[in-house]
Amino acid sequence: MDVIFHEAALRSVPKSVKNPEEFHEVNATATLHLLKLAHENRVRRVVYASSSSVYGQCRLPQKETMLLFPQSPYAASKVAGEVYCQMFTRLYGLQTVGLRYFNVFGPRQSLENQYAVVVPRFVTCLLKKQPLPIYGDGLQTRDFTYVENVVQANLKAATAPKSAGEVFNIACGSQHSVRKLAEILQKKIGIHTPPQWKGLRPGDVKHTRADISKAQRLLGYRPQVTFKDGLDRTIDWFRENHRRWDKS
Repeated sequence: MDVIFHEAALRSVPKSVKNPEEFHEVNATATLHLLKLAHENRVRRVVYASSSSVYGQCRLPQKETMLLFPQSPYAASKVAGEVYCQMFTRLYGLQTVGLRYFNVFGPRQSLENQYAVVVPRFVTCLLKKQPLPIYGDGLQTRDFTYVENVVQANLKAATAPKSAGEVFNIACGSQHSVRKLAEILQKKIGIHTPPQWKGLRPGDVKHTRADISKAQRLLGYRPQVTFKDGLDRTIDWFRENHRRWDKS
């Protein structure tokens, strides 16, 4: 095995608040086991899926040189995975690259009950003419990143020289509020439903926006699909595959 793309994780911030031990076991301990086996089997490189949540609440744009202030067990488990990766590079010579994904969305995304992420949840709610669940005031902003951009980053991270032991922001370098997302989707789909206001979820950060200059410089990463084009592709997929989610 030449390269391992470590994408497996438990990923929900709210769920991690309720089950911190489980998230540590799956996201941190299992990552340690994977790195150990990769080293023993002489794997050249491990590309590790980290998260923008490691930053916590900090000034924008978020840069890889900033101190990390995780606000949830999920975020803390991702920090632990990053630290283990960097340690294995320094101590054992296993090449590792950490990619901090910023709010990935796209076709086939999970609609796991109340823990579903916002883009597929809003799209499917509108297509079924249901209210849009909005947590807090809806003014929180995210650097939404279409999945094809993330795939590009992974492939580049597998071979990029001078990237071993490094972490990179993978995003578009922009931000959109949840309320704005709702407005854009309503206009694109042509259906308007009222918001369903819910309480602010513990562990959520208020704003994210990435500085992607390091990934551009060392990985050659360039986002190819814009936020709005990605939304169009996502809407089209859910429309065409309604049988997969119409009972969710």
